[in-house]
Parts: sequence; C-alpha cells; structure tokens
Amino acid sequence: MRLHLYIARRFLRAFLSMLVVLAIIFVLLDMVESMRKFDAASVGFSNVLGLTLLNAPVWMYRILPLIVILSTLWMFLSLARSSEMVVTRAAGRSALMTLIAPVVTVFLFGILAVAIGNPITAGTTKKYERIAAQYEGSGASVLSIASDGVWLRQGNESGQTVIRADRSNLEGTELFDVTFFSFSPEGPPTLRIEAASAKLEPGHWAIRGAKVWDLISDANPESTAIQYPMFSLASNLTQEQIRDSFGKPSSISIWDLPRFIGQLEAAGFSARAHRVWLHMELAMPIFLVAMVLIGAGFTMRHTRFGRTGIMVLFALMMGFGAYFIRNFAQILGENGQIPILLAAWAPPIAAILLPLGILLHLEDG
Repeated sequence: MRLHLYIARRFLRAFLSMLVVLAIIFVLLDMVESMRKFDAASVGFSNVLGLTLLNAPVWMYRILPLIVILSTLWMFLSLARSSEMVVTRAAGRSALMTLIAPVVTVFLFGILAVAIGNPITAGTTKKYERIAAQYEGSGASVLSIASDGVWLRQGNESGQTVIRADRSNLEGTELFDVTFFSFSPEGPPTLRIEAASAKLEPGHWAIRGAKVWDLISDANPESTAIQYPMFSLASNLTQEQIRDSFGKPSSISIWDLPRFIGQLEAAGFSARAHRVWLHMELAMPIFLVAMVLIGAGFTMRHTRFGRTGIMVLFALMMGFGAYFIRNFAQILGENGQIPILLAAWAPPIAAILLPLGILLHLEDG
C-alpha cells in the first residue's frame, strides 16, 4: 500500500508540473494571438489578458490526454533512471501491479475533470464567446432553445423582430405555430403576426396562414386584424446564422446537457451531435486511463536497454493516433455514420486493450 501511495504521489507531482508548464506556454501564445486578433491598442491589454485567462481552461481541458501521457512518460523514465523500477521488480511487483496507482489516480482525476472541470470550461467558453463577439462586432446569438419552444431575433436600423415557434425543422429555417412581434427602434411594438408556419427564404419570411395585427393605429387591433393566406416579412437572417447560433456542445455543462437535448428534440432539431459529445465526456476518464497505459507500455523498462528516445516517440505516436481516432469517431458519430455509443466508447476501450497487450507480451513473453 505504501508503494502504491508513493507512485501515486510521483504521478501527481509529474502531472501538476506538466500542467503548470503547458498552461504558462499556452497563456503566452494565446495572449499574442489575442493581441493580434482583437487589436490590443483599442481593446486594451487588461481586456486581452482577461480574454486569454477565460480561454485557458478550455484549452487545458482539451489537452488533458496529452498532459496525462507526458506525465506518465516523465514519471516512468525518472523511475527507470533512478533504478526504482528495478527495485520494484525485485520486490515482486509486476508491471501491472505497479500501474494500479497511476491508473486509479488518473481515473479519479478524470471523474473530477468531467464533473467539475467541464462546467467550468462551459461557463468560461460562453463568457469568452460573448465578450469576443462584442469586440469583433459580430453580435450575439440569434436563436435560443427554451422549454416553451424556439426563439429567434432579427433586426436592423428600422427595428427589431422577436420570433417564437412551438417547433422547427432540423435546420431551423421552417417554423410551425409561429408568432412574430415587431418593435420600432424606440421600443414600442408595431406588428404582431400569428401563423401556422413560416419558411425562411432569401431576404424574407414566407408566412402561410397569417393573421396580422397592426399595433400602431389607435383603433382596436383585433377589429382591424387581417387574415392572409400568404404573407411576406422582410428578414436579414440566413440559414448559416441560425445554424451557428446553436452553439457548440462544449459550451453546455454536462449537468445541463441532458435537459438541453430534450428541449432541442422537442423543438424539432437534431441533437445527435450533443448526444455524441455527452457520451464522449462520460468516456473521458477511460480515455485518460488509456493514455497512462500507452505511456507506461513503452517506458516501464530499464534505461540500460537503450532506445529510450525511440520508445518515447512510439508512445507519443500511439497516443496521438488514439486521439485522432477518437476525434474521427466523433465526426462519424455526429454525421450518423456509426452508432453514438460505438463512436464514444469504442476508441478509449480499444486504446486500453492495445497497450495492455503490449505490457502482457513484455511481461510474460
């Protein structure tokens, strides 16, 4: 037990050291990029630094597998150079027994990262995107999904229009049981439209079965309401704007993601990408364990055997390969080419079995 605690402490020390080093490098590089992107002369250095710090948790969370495999390589190479691995083997500890401590440590850390780190990165991502959009002048999201339906916003110099619909097609360009509220630049409402459906065409909404209330005149709006079989309302929205307004699944906390998926599907949108992301986040601890096993599979050997640099290179190549396959499976899952569970869980499980086979072969021949 004491030996397990010792190895766990060595792994945590290596992990925290690698985390700090990569965080410093990232902050410096991202600060330079932000100064170039947002024009620090007009935005201000303090604001650029704030944006950089907001973006840091996102990138550090994304490169957790890289941090884990580098920490594993660092720890086992240091144990091998100090001949501690030889002493451990002489004490009757096999390689698999030695791996229990780092595997359990990284698995528990992975659970904490998903349960706590994921909501933190989701919150900082939302704030970063909102502030960055203000500095870039690109404006806020035009679409929102709520429990009572789909909400959109459009506007220009002549006023704003708020749109609410019970449901939509997958692209968000055709709305059903829809209501339009138009407002003047000064704020008072000017028009209300209720319709069975509305389809976004280039430059306008094609509204079918519309009832239009004029809210400007002094007369009773209901008495002057007019029914139109077809009605056209000018719009500056595009399908790309609506699609981009869904936001990334990574900007939603894993604790809120199941509820958001339900709202998204109830509104008529596809939530496949969000389901894939949810399962991939749940599989993150297993993938981090795979990174430990990959790193250990090539470095749990004495340095006198030589070829240490080649072994480290093989470990990094296998780690990057597993990371690439994981991301490729995510794309296939989001596109519907493979089942969601297969896309999320097969790569980390395969990444565990492969280094386990290598370790068993090296241990037992």
